[in-house]
Amino acid sequence: MKHAPLVDQLIHAFTCLPGVGPRSAQRMAYALLDRGREQGRRLGDALHAAMDGVQHCQRCRNYAEAELCPICESPKRDASLICIVSTPADVLAFEQSGEYLGQYFVLMGELSPLDGIGPRELGLDVLEQRLQGGEIRELILATGTTVEGEATAHYILDLAQDAGVQVTRIAQGVPMGGDLEFVDGATLAQALRARRPFES
Repeated sequence: MKHAPLVDQLIHAFTCLPGVGPRSAQRMAYALLDRGREQGRRLGDALHAAMDGVQHCQRCRNYAEAELCPICESPKRDASLICIVSTPADVLAFEQSGEYLGQYFVLMGELSPLDGIGPRELGLDVLEQRLQGGEIRELILATGTTVEGEATAHYILDLAQDAGVQVTRIAQGVPMGGDLEFVDGATLAQALRARRPFES
């Protein structure tokens, strides 16, 4: 079936989203056109406002509507403690835990030379300048355990050591409430390596 040009354009626009193929995009487009015209207009307004109004924080590279994001602006956050994460979704996960009161540095990816993602694309030149400034006392590495995540962590470790900044890594391992029989061997091995004293 051939769609009208505007319908075809709408379907194609939805396919830019991760995990949305042509069929899912078609269902979304039909849903908005059949029963959701007002929601579609609100979606369009929100997309337009976000594309024009959201930028990267000048200090941590997270999403922001001003030069600095609310976390970097907050006087209650410890600016000497920086957690390195791969994506803004990682920041949200840490914030929901309520345990972390430092600041962040968001890489927006991980080193992947084959995909053209090098240190500059991750803002590591900005991080290096901050490390040289002397304000940071500890970096917490919270990158993934993939090959790219490990390569990124080691690159950042070298930068921090050159600046004399302490580096720690979040423990990785068995999730709370998880049964060992369902945990893979690599995760168990990492959990054993990252073990710490048991305290009451």
